[in-house]
Amino acid sequence: MQEWIINITNSLGYLGIGLLMFLENLFPPIPSELIMPLAGFTASQGKMDIFLAIAAGTLGTILGAIPWYYAGLLLGEQRLCLLANRYGKWFGISGDDILKATRWFNRHGIKAVLFCRLVPGVRTLISIPAGIGKMPLVPFLFYSTIGTIAWVSLLAYAGFALGSNYKLVDTYIDPISKVVLAAIAIALTVFILRRTVFKRKAQKKDPSS
Repeated sequence: MQEWIINITNSLGYLGIGLLMFLENLFPPIPSELIMPLAGFTASQGKMDIFLAIAAGTLGTILGAIPWYYAGLLLGEQRLCLLANRYGKWFGISGDDILKATRWFNRHGIKAVLFCRLVPGVRTLISIPAGIGKMPLVPFLFYSTIGTIAWVSLLAYAGFALGSNYKLVDTYIDPISKVVLAAIAIALTVFILRRTVFKRKAQKKDPSS
């Protein structure tokens, strides 16, 4: 797969990056952790503009997220889980993966769409519960784009910095992603606790509510 990704990037340039990132969202086993660092490495050699590479990667990712969003919207959770358990091996997902992503989305809503774009393994799946939960398309695209720009930029600049060692990006990204996920969980917990305390104080001030 690595040679295939390199050949497409070298032959199609920005179009190849967009195409690969589109396919990466449809077929999660295709690694963005190799696509965008390779683009960054190519930019470091002066063969590509890194900002255009990031734009191409972002556009491809967002276009690839839309089919999963509509799959969730049109098919619903139960039917998707059945299909994933039957055919999901071709896409690298299972019914359990969908259920976990749905629980995460139900708990955190819009924030999940934004921050989960920074977490490998969840980035693609979060589009499904957004569709299942009938999240409006415009906010979905807006928050997905913000999170995607951050993720794609991180990978591209890591490849740019590492140069010919861009293949090591995945080694560094994994612990960073875990830190990001932990920070998100802590931030959301603090937010929920503060909101709960605020509501209790408001109820004490106004017993009739």
